[in-house]
Amino acid sequence: MVNNRLKKIFAEGGTALGTFVVSNAPDLVEIVGLTGFDFVIVDNEHGPLGHESSQHLIRAAELRGITPIVRIPNYMESTILHTLDIGAHGIQVPQVNDPEIARTIISYSKYHPLGRRGVALPRSADYGLSMDISKYFEHENSQTTVVIHCENTMCLENLDAICQVPGIDVVFFGPYDMSQSMGIPGQITHPRIQEAARKVVETTKKYGKVAGTFTGNGAIAKERAAEGFRYIAIGVDTFLYAAKCKQEIAAFRGEGV
Repeated sequence: MVNNRLKKIFAEGGTALGTFVVSNAPDLVEIVGLTGFDFVIVDNEHGPLGHESSQHLIRAAELRGITPIVRIPNYMESTILHTLDIGAHGIQVPQVNDPEIARTIISYSKYHPLGRRGVALPRSADYGLSMDISKYFEHENSQTTVVIHCENTMCLENLDAICQVPGIDVVFFGPYDMSQSMGIPGQITHPRIQEAARKVVETTKKYGKVAGTFTGNGAIAKERAAEGFRYIAIGVDTFLYAAKCKQEIAAFRGEGV
């Protein structure tokens, strides 16, 4: 059964580091775990991954002791159900801009009495082999992490109400999408973006939620952690690989990177 490492880290007041994976490559997920990350975000929003490929990436994460979170492309009931049934320890949902959407996501993600998630005995339930089904419902409700994205000015306006929705664990600040929503695309160091990031940290802390965000490298991640972010994604598998390739080519040619 799922024993969610993220839940333990958050309960102890710690900060968790992860990265996005968009490639259908379980080996990469294993490497993420072996190098010291706490979680991986299997990205079903951007890129080719779907439920069948994601299930293998989830297995790879579990094999190496890290938490597999799946970023889903929408908050449809069937999308959330399939993603959790294949064994994701949590979901990460884009563009959650009002409390009603947040409540809907919780309803689809949790079993009674917290929600109305569809009942079966899939991989998430160890195919019905590990525990009584009533105990499974309680266990799954307690172990499933729900991450919502704050990446639109509408979300900022409704953030207090969103953070009061029971069952939301993490509010993930997306600096790039937020910059686009503000009409300053790509300017993630702009004062307006920095102010939005501070608001996410302050509001999540006020309501007992965890603030999350995306960073390009470990140095920036350290700065974000000092600001109060506790669920931090460092890069994307393809970007990290590309950067390493460029670094080695530059070293061979005697060029600076």
